[in-house]
Amino acid sequence: MTTQNFSIRAVTVLIASLLLLVSVAVEAGSRVEGARVWPAPDHTRLVLDVANRVDHNIFSLSGPARLVIDLKNTDLKTDFGNLDLSGSPIRRIRSAPRNGTDLRVVLDLKTDIKPRSFQLDPNGQYGHRLVVDLVDESGRRVDKPAKPTVTQEAAGKRDIVVVVDAGHGGEDPGATGPRGTREKDVVLKMAKNLASLINKQPGYTAKLTRTGDYYIGLRNRTLLARKHNADLFVSVHADAFRTPQPKGASVFALSQRGATSETARWLAQSENRSDLTGGVSLDGRDDTLAGVLLDLSMTASINASLGVGSSVLGNLGKVAKLHKSGVEQAAFVVLKSPDIPSILVEAGFISNPQEEKNLSTQWYRNKLSKAIFSGIEEYFQKTPPPGTLLAWKKQQRRGSSSVSQYRIQHGDTLSAVARENETTVSELMRFNGLRDDRVMVGQTIRIPAS
Repeated sequence: MTTQNFSIRAVTVLIASLLLLVSVAVEAGSRVEGARVWPAPDHTRLVLDVANRVDHNIFSLSGPARLVIDLKNTDLKTDFGNLDLSGSPIRRIRSAPRNGTDLRVVLDLKTDIKPRSFQLDPNGQYGHRLVVDLVDESGRRVDKPAKPTVTQEAAGKRDIVVVVDAGHGGEDPGATGPRGTREKDVVLKMAKNLASLINKQPGYTAKLTRTGDYYIGLRNRTLLARKHNADLFVSVHADAFRTPQPKGASVFALSQRGATSETARWLAQSENRSDLTGGVSLDGRDDTLAGVLLDLSMTASINASLGVGSSVLGNLGKVAKLHKSGVEQAAFVVLKSPDIPSILVEAGFISNPQEEKNLSTQWYRNKLSKAIFSGIEEYFQKTPPPGTLLAWKKQQRRGSSSVSQYRIQHGDTLSAVARENETTVSELMRFNGLRDDRVMVGQTIRIPAS
């Protein structure tokens, strides 16, 4: 046998072996090993745990409404009958082998839905997953904007609207503590507690982005804040680190880098043109003017976020250890509303054993929630949005006296004090005998009634 013939035979054997391996892999196929259902207000998510990535196809049928999921070369190794389908549009789930090696899963539905599917790679908690979303085509049910607070004296004065966002949810558990405490559970309880405190205070209304254990996309969270006409967006999280030592609460606002990238995104997307940013529509504006308007809106939003963030952080420092002494800034997606002041509160490090234990208790979560609300209230008492009950009450207090006094605090400027009190810097300088607009912390200045 020649060397050439031997080489050809070796290659042939190698190719045959590879084909056999591929054939075995294909024959081995995949398996559906588990399933979970996550109902949400605007969609229901069905998650199938699969042994590896699976070739699949989905399509809808009507009369009656059904969704068919075909999985190629797949076996069923779980029982769909154990799933809790309450709160979802699914009546029941059926399955049967198809074409000898395939699996067909049929969802009998209560109503028509719009399906979408995608696959997720393994993470720390789950393996391969096939995700099927059943989208309610009527859209998310959003409560009407806060009704005006109506009293005999303050008819038509609206509430301040605070949208409270519990991070993560559903298939996304967030961070997990040493004892197995999940971030998504802790922050939902905190968010509900904070919303309850806000709703009990006259002049305030709270809205939650999620009320149960389901996931909402990051962009959709800020979209919900816009639909609620929010004056403030507060996202609640629990931090984590690879070692157990770090601890303490933190407050974040949007960074300038994040603002710059978001401005570019808004300018690039035509659907944003007709949206309101800082009360100004971008529709019909050229890019230069639209960019200027967005920059102004972003700058004002970040400044307000830093202001309320500083107030919240100061109050958190009275009841818990702080991780950093000042408000930090980062490019978190949930903070990127151009016209809504937004902060992200890290309630503590769930990776720290002691803080995990604290965050697992209601008394500690209550303490943090009260501190967060105290910071929010402290900020809005100083700078209530126009047209709100708090703004009206502040005007009434000022009108009852020809002169009021204000003690300069850290971060105050004379221009900010003038703006908050609806007067001018020159008027404050004249009224207080100031030669310039410089003020010092602890200095008391007189403010004339408007």
